[in-house]
Amino acid sequence: MSASARPPDSRGPCGRFAPTPSGPLHAGSLLAAVGSYLSVKQANGRWLLRIEDLDRNRAIPGVAEQMLQTLESFGFEWDGKVEFQNDRILFYEQALASLQADGLCYPCRCSRSQLAAHSLDPAEEMVYSGTCRSDPDAHQWPHALRFRTDARMPEIGFVDRLQGPISEDCHHRAGDFVIRRRDGFFAYHLAVVVDDELQGVTEVVRGCDLLSCTPRQILLQRALGYRTPAYAHLPLLLEADGRKLAKSRHAVPLDAGRAAPALWEALVWLRQEPPAELAGATVRELWAWALPNWRPERLGGCRELRL
Repeated sequence: MSASARPPDSRGPCGRFAPTPSGPLHAGSLLAAVGSYLSVKQANGRWLLRIEDLDRNRAIPGVAEQMLQTLESFGFEWDGKVEFQNDRILFYEQALASLQADGLCYPCRCSRSQLAAHSLDPAEEMVYSGTCRSDPDAHQWPHALRFRTDARMPEIGFVDRLQGPISEDCHHRAGDFVIRRRDGFFAYHLAVVVDDELQGVTEVVRGCDLLSCTPRQILLQRALGYRTPAYAHLPLLLEADGRKLAKSRHAVPLDAGRAAPALWEALVWLRQEPPAELAGATVRELWAWALPNWRPERLGGCRELRL
């Protein structure tokens, strides 16, 4: 199969859950998995499981297997085999070659310290200044590859199923972003775009921490001639004071021994209002209620959930 063609959408919607094996699944992971699973399964679609293990420096041995066991204990049933990004390098290389042939990427030899020096605000995402755009010798040194944006390109807009209309000027807000890292690993943006295309994903449900990534991914989809799936970004689960979960009790690994109570909590956090009598239900009983009663509109416009 080439990197520019995916199976036809002949079996209804197709969604996916794609964790990174850098640590065990926690409450935030569970919310993303539940939202994605209910969205596609309520529509009788396919739910795919993909392990995003491209960065071997972050992947912890054994964690991917632990993730699969945890998901099974929570009653998730995925369609087809589990896919691993490290098995798909050839497809990423093909997509990269296509972008290079179209003159849409270039080598960047800037070091981390040089990049940090260009950042106006360390708290904000850095917008690359384009230093290496016209450097004819950049390829002779260790280098990343950046996707070339254009000040004249129109804003990238889409309608998120939960967050409404989203629009971004990728050139001024993101700049020329990395698609293959200096260490040779393919970057998230390119890999996930190729994966979704090849797997026939038609619906992406994930957390709002990835909302800002979506315009860049749509830009890559268009450059590669791919179709764009529908997007729905779930609110992030935060501590009551607005901090990320970090090492709180909600960020500890999911416990298979209390899968049913944790699934109940996830449905409550997702504003699904499960009946009180289901508080002590089994995993199977909770899914039997949740699948026909999934109401994502209750999360419309919500980007944060406080514990």
